[in-house]
Amino acid sequence: MVRLPEVGFVHASATVIDSTIGRYTEVGQGSLLDRVELGDYSYCDRLCDMESATVGRFANIASFVRVGAPDHPLDRASLHHFMYRSSMYWDEEHDDAEWFAKRRSRRTTIGHDTWIGHGAQIKPDIVVGNGAVVASGAIVTKNVLPYAIVAGVPARVIRFRQPPEIVSRLERLAWWNWDHATLAERLLDFRSLSAKAFLDRYEE
Repeated sequence: MVRLPEVGFVHASATVIDSTIGRYTEVGQGSLLDRVELGDYSYCDRLCDMESATVGRFANIASFVRVGAPDHPLDRASLHHFMYRSSMYWDEEHDDAEWFAKRRSRRTTIGHDTWIGHGAQIKPDIVVGNGAVVASGAIVTKNVLPYAIVAGVPARVIRFRQPPEIVSRLERLAWWNWDHATLAERLLDFRSLSAKAFLDRYEE
């Protein structure tokens, strides 16, 4: 196991375009990040494809995850991208700048301390709340509440990780904003205490 550098680690085979990589992050082999903000301590595993997304701190993103995949136009005579990638087909034609601007404006948000399972997809304009879990292979087409566990196609709530009162307390505590030294100081409690016991110890 390699210790992550504070500046973050991007594997040589990954591609990062117009993106911000936070502290102690990792971008896995063969992954593509395009216009992504990857928060501190978050990582994506191998062969992830993320576009126009804001990812909070401590997000756990498994391999083969797709975030913010753009749509094709359903209301036109054709679905094909010759309509907006026109320069690929004709020398005298230009790409449809308005279409690409619209795509870029549709931003996906993934909260703090989340887990996105292997092969999951999250559509544009979706918000995945803090503490939520997206099961492997799920396709998320609607916002996911904090600490919900969703699965299926389309994804639906299976259950919640914590009861409502614990969710509210965890959101208020916002431990994901603690500094690096505080996290290390309290590491054993993260490992050994239940969520309730942890809150009882550290709530002010």
